[in-house]
Formats: sequence, C-alpha cells, structure tokens
Amino acid sequence: MNSAIQEDPSRIRIAAPAIKSMLLSVGRAADSAIDRIVIIDDYSVASGGATALALLVARQLHSAGYRVTYICGDRGDNGILASEGIDLVALGGADLLSAAPLSAAVDGLHNRSTAMAITRWIAAHDTPSTVYHVHGWSKILSPSLFDALDPVAERTIVHAHDFFAACPNGAFYDYRRLETCARRPLSADCLATSCDKRNFVHKTWRSARGANLFLQLRRRHRFRRIVLLHEKMAAYFMRAGYAPERLITIRNPAKAFSETRVAAENNRDLFFIGRLDPEKGILEAVAAATKLGLRLTVIGDGPLKAKIESVGAHVQVLGWLPAQKISATISRARGLIMPSRYPEPFGLVAVEAAASGLPVLLPESAFLAEEMRSLGMAITFEPGKPEAMERAMMALDRLPAHELRSMSEAAHERAHGLFLRPEEWRDALLASYLDLLRSHADDIPAMPSRLSRYGRWS
Repeated sequence: MNSAIQEDPSRIRIAAPAIKSMLLSVGRAADSAIDRIVIIDDYSVASGGATALALLVARQLHSAGYRVTYICGDRGDNGILASEGIDLVALGGADLLSAAPLSAAVDGLHNRSTAMAITRWIAAHDTPSTVYHVHGWSKILSPSLFDALDPVAERTIVHAHDFFAACPNGAFYDYRRLETCARRPLSADCLATSCDKRNFVHKTWRSARGANLFLQLRRRHRFRRIVLLHEKMAAYFMRAGYAPERLITIRNPAKAFSETRVAAENNRDLFFIGRLDPEKGILEAVAAATKLGLRLTVIGDGPLKAKIESVGAHVQVLGWLPAQKISATISRARGLIMPSRYPEPFGLVAVEAAASGLPVLLPESAFLAEEMRSLGMAITFEPGKPEAMERAMMALDRLPAHELRSMSEAAHERAHGLFLRPEEWRDALLASYLDLLRSHADDIPAMPSRLSRYGRWS
C-alpha cells in the first residue's frame, strides 16, 4: 500500500492532505499509463447518491483527459453521456422493483445476461492498463457482476456506498426491533432473524443473494480494493469476513448548499432533506415536531410523501429540489435534522448543511455524529428513543441567539474537514487507480476460462 495512505486505528484512510503527495509518489509516468477507466453502475441517470457519484467521477475524469467508458445496467440516458464524449454501454436491464416478481427474484440473485454482456465487453476492449470502478450493483446488475469481473479483479475498485456487500439487508439494522444489528452476517442467528423491512420471505431471498455475493466478492481476494465512505464502516465489513487490508476509506465529496453562512440564529424552521422512507426516520421527526409545536420543512420525495403532506400546516413538504433551489430555501433554516434509524455511513446532507452554517441534529449511531458534536456543530441524541429526539429538537429551538450563532459559525468554518472537495475526491480515486496498476502491472489475467462459462455473443 502506498505510504501516503494514512493509517488510523479503524482502518486506512486517504485523507485530503495526502492526495497530492500520493499522486506525486506514484509518478506522472504512471498517469499516462492508464488506458481507460470503466465506471460501472446500475443506472445511467441519477436517482440516488451512488449513481450521482458514479456520474460525477465519470465526468471529472473525462474532463481531465482520461478515456472513460460508463457501463450501466439500465437502458441508457438518451445520449447525454455520449454527447459529452463519454462512451456509454447500456445493458438494457430492468430495475428489480419494476420487473415481474419471478424475473426479479432470479435476476437479483444472479443476472446471467448482464454477466455475459460484461464478459463480452471485457474480451473485446480490455487492456492491461484498463481500470474498473464498481459503484452500484444491487438494483439491476446483481452479484454476477463480480463473476464477470474476475479476470480483471486486480484492477477493479469496489465502492461501498452502503452495506449491501457486507449485510443481506444492506443496513446492519433490524427493522422489526428498530435497533442496530450486532449479528454476524449470514450466521445461523442472522439467517433465523426476521429483520427485513418487508417480511421474512424477502429476508430469505436477500440472504440467498448475500451468500452469492460473498461467494463472488468476499471470497475472491483478488478484488483487493474496497472503498468505504467512513472509517467506522471497516468494523462492519470485517465482521462480515472481509480482510482489513482490502479496505480503504475515501470520504465522499460534498459542496455546501450555500457558500455564505446561513444566519441560523435569525431563523425558526427545522429542515429535513432526504428520501422519504421509513428508515430515514422522517416519521419520527414529523411526530416530534408535531408534539412540540415546531415548524418542519421537508425537502425530498418517496413513498411517505403523501402521508407527511397530510400532517398539518406546521410541516411543509417541498418535494425534491435542485441544488440551487435548496440553497435559496435553507436561508430560513435554524438547523437540519438527520434522524436515520440505521447506522448512517456518511450522511451527505449533514455535512452539506453544516458547511452552509446550519447546526445539525443526528443520532449517535451516525458515523459522523461524534466528530460533528466534538467540533461544536451538532447536537446528538440516542437512536430509537423519541423522547431523546424531542429533547434535542427543543434544545436547538431554545438555544440563545449568541450560542446558536457560535454553532453556526463553527459549522461553517470546520465542516469542510469532514469531507473531500470534488476535485480532491477525484484525485484520491485516481491515486488509487494508479496504485493498483503499479502493483499489478505484471499480473495480466487469462480470459478464455471465463469466456467458456458465459460463451460469446454473435
């Protein structure tokens, strides 16, 4: 591992100050040795954080002069990436949630058609200097993706935007007991526990998919680089059986909603920004605001939107807004609440809000909670305890103006140390690509055995 990768007690992290020296240590000659960077994700149009980041890095690398191919599981983006000069390979698959139940069940376990297509693409286009970067796979592509990538595993980075590569339900959270799960994934205790947010049948299916995923990814140590969003994710992945030397942390990129500090001390409204799903804790936040008589502004969309809209005038639902409109809207925010039920591995909106000058309320289970509280920009509360959330909301509401201003200023000044700027994130990934190539330049995998399994397309 490159010496510029900084090691901490929880795992290995590529921190912003190390990125420039890391690139220099790898050398500019290695930079020119990258032939192509292949970005892989379920989708070609952003509908969540993983795809948004996949598209961001594809565009950043292309703008920096690298040859980029974007392989997506869906039907494509109507030529948007191609018009920008990025090679798009659309596999034409369907989202599991929109597919017929039997087809979704089978393809979700092992999508043979996408594996064949990716195997064929690798056979036709791969070179020893091509790097592969996997972002999302759980909605269309399935664990079969890693079987297809096995010949190029040493040159592949797997980005863990969530816990699906380590936990069958993707959250290390028991949705029935409303508590963080401490079980070892796929242990007898895990398999016998009904923890899925739907039902036990769905948990059983997810366990089968998790077993296949572990076979394809966890047991294949040739996939040597798994990128985590936060150092605390490492303990969860190691509990699932991943060797610690395979794990590195590259924190997500972020940008403040507002470059100028929001004068939170002059405002009253509490904000929620995110997906309107039960696991995000939005219903608990709405219930607490209703009980306390506080105003709550909700920016986001999802299955709970209609229910939240019917609560009353003190809860305003704006739907999903583009970044520029969020920037204008949060000028009336006193703070942001991120009430996620499960261990939030990063919490992008929390750092984007804090960097804008907004104090943040978040559960102690969020991986950023301890850092944000210690930096004076957050109030934390015990997860799963409605009264604890209520106390935190009241504390923020009753905070004297001068104290709230101090929190706001601390957030605006210090939050940038919690994440990478977009160009720093790109360079950290680039350094990791180059390190892979340097480490494995003489190890070129053989292709015929893989092709014989899936065959060739005419």
